[in-house]
Amino acid sequence: MSRLRTFNPSVLIAVVAIVAFALDQYTKHLVVSSFLPGESRIVIPRLLKWTYERNIHGAFGLFGSNGVLLIVMAIAVLVVFWLSFRDAAARSRLVCVAFGLIVGGAIGNIVDRVHFGYVVDFVDFYRIWPDIFNIGDTCISVGVALLLLSSLVASRRRA
Repeated sequence: MSRLRTFNPSVLIAVVAIVAFALDQYTKHLVVSSFLPGESRIVIPRLLKWTYERNIHGAFGLFGSNGVLLIVMAIAVLVVFWLSFRDAAARSRLVCVAFGLIVGGAIGNIVDRVHFGYVVDFVDFYRIWPDIFNIGDTCISVGVALLLLSSLVASRRRA
């Protein structure tokens, strides 16, 4: 029996998405249950603090504050990503992990919008980063970076 086993892309994507979603929702629950809106607590002086913010806008304050539009846009982006990378996901664990992170983070933010009417943000890097964000946003950003990395590696292999 071979030590190398084939992997099921759907299972890997689902597991990563569930972990990302759970971590996002758990951290947001901790913030909502421990902070008042607008309250900050220093984690690392002059670098990092937790600040509970109710974000009604899209990323970086873009795309207005129409919750339904933001939910529809998030779902549309997920569909476009899936259509763009589904063939690569069948061949690459890295692409599966990346897509799982994107799905888990996006669903976490969609759940916030449906449940609260806003997204719970709390990671605040003072003036180093322009916006307060959350674990779901981080998962989406890391997932996109991994997709870009995967695309670069794949294009170099073809060259």
